[in-house]
Amino acid sequence: MKVGNDGANDKRPNETRPGGMTGEENVDSLPLTAREQRFDIRIARDGTWFHEGDPIRRIELVKLFATVLRRDEAGDFWLVTPVERGRIVVEDTPFVAVEMTASGGGDEQVLSFRTNLDEWVECGPDHPIRVVHNAENGEPTPYILIRNGLEARILRPVYYELVDRADTRGHDGEAEVGVWSKKVFFALGRLPGG
Repeated sequence: MKVGNDGANDKRPNETRPGGMTGEENVDSLPLTAREQRFDIRIARDGTWFHEGDPIRRIELVKLFATVLRRDEAGDFWLVTPVERGRIVVEDTPFVAVEMTASGGGDEQVLSFRTNLDEWVECGPDHPIRVVHNAENGEPTPYILIRNGLEARILRPVYYELVDRADTRGHDGEAEVGVWSKKVFFALGRLPGG
């Protein structure tokens, strides 16, 4: 995958550049074409990015790629630039939540999460937490929305910190366990007999 295009360093005014691209077009609105590519890029479950089977060791390059990462309505992941668009493989989520901080208490509490790429988000209506329970063993896997349909899987140690901050509230004969952030209650699970 090349980054940028032949005109990236072209100092001519936009209207005289080949193709007439101004650089202000919405990359999400670019049409899918027969020239789509399938980049040999994979994001492993632990958040490691691979190219052609080898880990990408330059974090700055991974952060750059992450800025052009998109997910379509079908759930496929794409790297999208103004000049090319290619599919990549994501084993679970493109990000991993590796750290959590909390401020305040009760329903005024604000939980903030840092991803493996040093992006911080505050859990709330725009960045909800969801928990998926494994059908075979019931084990929970928590996620937080980072942006535009892209989630981070919350690492187990961070999840334990989250559970330590959990409240319990009764609901239909069960106790719902969850956390508050920005006045929103995020359910982590249920306990029988609440």
